[in-house]
Amino acid sequence: MNHDSYPDAYVLDILRSVKTIAMVGASANPARPSFLVLNYLAGRGYTMLPVNPGLAGGAIGGIPVWASLAAAPQPIDMVDVFRNSEAAGAVVDEALALETPPRVIWMQLGVRNDEAAARAEARGVKVVMNRCPKIEFGRFSGEISWSGVNSRVISSRRPIAGSGFQRLTIGPK
Repeated sequence: MNHDSYPDAYVLDILRSVKTIAMVGASANPARPSFLVLNYLAGRGYTMLPVNPGLAGGAIGGIPVWASLAAAPQPIDMVDVFRNSEAAGAVVDEALALETPPRVIWMQLGVRNDEAAARAEARGVKVVMNRCPKIEFGRFSGEISWSGVNSRVISSRRPIAGSGFQRLTIGPK
């Protein structure tokens, strides 16, 4: 896989197929990007499992926090890595050591670890690096264009009513 550029179909397939996302490095600080992404994805119907050993046993936005991937209460479809590039390798190794490894490892913007990606792909796990699932979801659903960014998505679909504002979806047409 060329990790410098991902086909839209590859990213869209991941976003449509995963249901449970473990976010390693989730923060309870509302000013942190991980807090925003966690709540955004939860609001789009994903089951979120925040992972942060310092916050384990507590909650972020009402979502229970886990100490590790192994402590998660259910199988994980995707691991979203909100750690630096160097720490991403250990996170990938922890994910691959699970009884049921995730189908996807997603490393956030600015996070790239080619060696860890190669280990995951050797085990049949899809990998995305240096991208944000929140941004990609917004791009495919057309939501980003509402913020003044041209998402290049033209659709005649009406937005689905959300809580307080309209939301588009990436579901099947």
